[in-house]
This record gives sequence, C-alpha cells and structure tokens, in this order.
Amino acid sequence: MPETAASTEPPTASGADSGVGLSIVIPAFNEAARLPAFLDSVADWCSRQRPGSEIIVVDDGSSDDTARLAARAGVRVISHLKNAGKGAAVRTGMLAANGRARLFADADGATGMDELTALEKAIAEGADIAVASREGADKLVQASPLRRFLGRWFNRTVRMGAVKGIRDTQCGFKLFGTQRAIELFNIAQEDGFAFDVELLLIAQRRGLKVAEVFVNWTEMPGSKVSLFRDGWRMLKAVRRIKKRYRRGDYDSASVRVTPSSEFARR
Repeated sequence: MPETAASTEPPTASGADSGVGLSIVIPAFNEAARLPAFLDSVADWCSRQRPGSEIIVVDDGSSDDTARLAARAGVRVISHLKNAGKGAAVRTGMLAANGRARLFADADGATGMDELTALEKAIAEGADIAVASREGADKLVQASPLRRFLGRWFNRTVRMGAVKGIRDTQCGFKLFGTQRAIELFNIAQEDGFAFDVELLLIAQRRGLKVAEVFVNWTEMPGSKVSLFRDGWRMLKAVRRIKKRYRRGDYDSASVRVTPSSEFARR
C-alpha cells in the first residue's frame, strides 16, 4: 500500500450512503501542465449536470506543482509520498471516495465528461461496471497510427489470455456503479498500468456485468506512457495477474487495509 502524507478524515469504502451521488477520481503524476484545464472542465460539467458531485485528485508522488494546482482548484486532494503507480493512485481514490457511483478519469482529459452520460445509461440498464472504449466505428478517435496499432495488439492479447469480450481494457474512463463493483478495489493488487486488466478479470470471474461503451477520444500530448517499454511491462503484469488468479488470490473475502490516518493528506 503506498504511503500517503496525514489524513484529516477516514476513507469510506464500506458503501455507507454519504449522500454523494458521484465521485470522480483523477490519478495524477506530474500533471501540472495538463491537469488544470481538465479540472476546470470537470467542475463546469458537474455544476451543470451533477451538482454535489465529489472530485478527488490523487497526486501520485509528483515532483511538480500537481498537488498545489489541484488544491487551488478547490477539489479534494490525496497525495502519495512516493510515486506508486497509476493503479495504486486509482485504488487510493476509489477507496477514499464517498459516491454511490465512482468514476476514474485520466488527468489528460482525452475522454470528455460529456461521455459519462452513456456510461451512466449502461449502469441504469443493469451493468455493474461501464468501461469507455475507443473501438467504436462511429466514434471519433484521434490517435497516432502507432498508438492505435499497439493498443489493439495489446487488447487482442489480453482478450486471448485474460479478460473476455472487452475490446479496449485500457481507456482511462471507467464507471463503477454498484457496491459490488466498488469493492473490487479491496481485492485488487496491481499498482501499475495493468490494473484495469486485473479489475475486469476479477469482475468477470465474480459474475459482475461489464458494459463496454464506445466514446469519442482524443490523444493528448505529454503522455507518461511509453508504448514499447510500458507495453512489455503490462504483458508481464497480465501473466502475473493470471498466476494470482490461478492461486486463488482473488477469492479471499478479506478487505484490503486502506491507508491509516497517519499516512494520508487530504
């Protein structure tokens, strides 16, 4: 579990109804250049579409002004003392959130908040989890040919060996709409970019309904992901996830211990 700096309030992962309808969790590592514009768009969308929503930025050990700029925007900020990985940052935010439904969205704003309506519709129609996908033929996806090729290659490999039926596991815009889905974060162990694969594998094995929703998506400059380096790391992580599954690591009903108050700053 990543160390975070001192907490003023305990996280609420138990599912008690706090009255917050939607929590939006944004993991951020050295995102001072891209985060402010996205936070402005999220706040504007919430004011128009979902008043009373909760916005949480998890600063994953940034060395720039990410945490300060997020705090200045008036959102809730949780800071890891050290960089722990995107999966760890999303997990921290999701377990600390209060919303009945919880979305995580990438800090670059590649998927706009207007796309959330389609994910919420899927939840209303019975899905436990709604995942955004860049593979819809009628949707606008602006990405380099190399990124699209490698992304499709990775997702095809994942479908063959782990997650079934989901064409795009890696789009950073996923809505967890039921308490059973939210509780996956108590079980998940993967700290890196392959955390999406782990969550979806556990969800499918536990009989949760996962809906893939096609969205518009625009590649943003300044990505922290190296398509080759991180692609190979993710394939190794998929093998690690499958080994955990075969060992029964995801069958335990025990709850992950969330960061204690002495380690979290919110």
